[in-house]
Amino acid sequence: QFQLVESGGGLVQPGGSLRLSCVASGFPLEYYVIGWFRQAPGKAREAVSCSSTSDTTSNYIDSVEGRFTISRDNANNTVYLQMNSLEPEDTAVYYCAAAATYYCPPVSTTTNFHYWGQGTQVTVSS
Repeated sequence: QFQLVESGGGLVQPGGSLRLSCVASGFPLEYYVIGWFRQAPGKAREAVSCSSTSDTTSNYIDSVEGRFTISRDNANNTVYLQMNSLEPEDTAVYYCAAAATYYCPPVSTTTNFHYWGQGTQVTVSS
């Protein structure tokens, strides 16, 4: 069964850190592009970061540059999103998704990301 499961979300104070995990089962993650997306209440879902099959990475939100890092551990079929210096504006449900392509898209898009996890809530608040 093709499945993605996110974990690691929670409540954190501004300036804190979280590491989100996305564990894949039923398929070898190394052959898929993996993206992290987020959706805040009342807003559209947006791409945050992406990891290609060759492990190149892309970020799509200027405000997370230098704060968020995507990485993959193909041996454990897991992709991570390390989030540092969190801000209240980072509050959202975070999703991972898989695309059967080779390269990350050049812009924020959900096109080709056909497989999605259930999401994990990240709340940044004092």
